[in-house]
Amino acid sequence: MEKRRIPRDSPVLDIGSGNGVMLVELAKSGYTDLTGIDYSPSAIQLSEQVKEKEGMSNIKFQVEDFLAPSAGLSGFEICIDKGTFDAVSLNPEDAVGKRKQYVRSLCNVLKPGGFFLITSCNWTKEELLSEFGEGFEILEELPTPKFCFGGRIGNTVTALVFQRKKVGPCILDKLN
Repeated sequence: MEKRRIPRDSPVLDIGSGNGVMLVELAKSGYTDLTGIDYSPSAIQLSEQVKEKEGMSNIKFQVEDFLAPSAGLSGFEICIDKGTFDAVSLNPEDAVGKRKQYVRSLCNVLKPGGFFLITSCNWTKEELLSEFGEGFEILEELPTPKFCFGGRIGNTVTALVFQRKKVGPCILDKLN
């Protein structure tokens, strides 16, 4: 985010915020417009406790299902995902449909030209490029730990930075 010179007052959405620690760290780094969502009321309750303990009043948390976002969840410059797309992808009921709905939801909440940072333990760079290729442009792959097995080097985690295309339809229009 610093490399892209994203203003510290840009609206940020943490998709599947869990305990909220990612947003606490961003607040400590000076980011001021922070929202975390999670479908689990207990996760949001925990996030609120962590926020209070850290004295971070500028973070908003709300119970929200990203696959069916409320109308007010929109206009974000940055969306961050660290494992939520993985969880959606593992859903035993219509995983492909749920992945497409995730992309539709992302298109609805992220402004054109906005940034999407995703960290995945289940998907390779090539697979993520396929899932988000239309409507999004890859900007960079972030460094993650590597391993060597059988003479081949690989990653256990993939972290990518995408930018939503500023013109033309998002993949949203092609998925309906």
